[in-house]
Amino acid sequence: MKLLIKSLCIAFVLTVIYSVIPFQAECEQISTEVFRLHILANSDSEEDQALKLKVRDALIEYTDKLFNDAKDRNDAENIAKENIETLQSVAQNTVYKNGCNYTVNAEVVKMYFNTRYYENYTMPAGMYDALRITIGSGKGHNWWCVMYPSICISSAIDNDEKVEKTFSENQQEIVRGNEYEYKFKVVEIFEKIVSFFE
Repeated sequence: MKLLIKSLCIAFVLTVIYSVIPFQAECEQISTEVFRLHILANSDSEEDQALKLKVRDALIEYTDKLFNDAKDRNDAENIAKENIETLQSVAQNTVYKNGCNYTVNAEVVKMYFNTRYYENYTMPAGMYDALRITIGSGKGHNWWCVMYPSICISSAIDNDEKVEKTFSENQQEIVRGNEYEYKFKVVEIFEKIVSFFE
């Protein structure tokens, strides 16, 4: 009896692994199609958290035009690198306009993101290229989003067009579907292990 239970457990684990491997490969591909935004607030004070959102709004408004001609993630990343000083200035000026004197740092990084659920979309966990904005000490709660394709604050119709243009049909199912929650969790665990060694 013990041998039968053990065999069934092993079979179940192998079934889960084999069902998740193609899903994980699609999720990994999604991370190569997307350019993210990561903003670290100075602290968790109400004022610093509100300031973080004002910096977000200013950057989203500015980059919406900036990334308008980007054909893919590489284009968006290169545009961000070429305009890093301007992006930093947009964030820094927003901080100054709101009566704060924190220093802002902008950089393009490759970093780990947890699975993130937006209104109608899910971005799976993984290593993503991102524009990271650090306000002051950067010790407050952060804010994450997708800069390319810009599906943070656009209208639902705009988002659908951007998603269809950027992702394959399988990938569109993944970013639009909530029925993959357990698979997202398995991928997140796997990606955390992988990111530990990078």
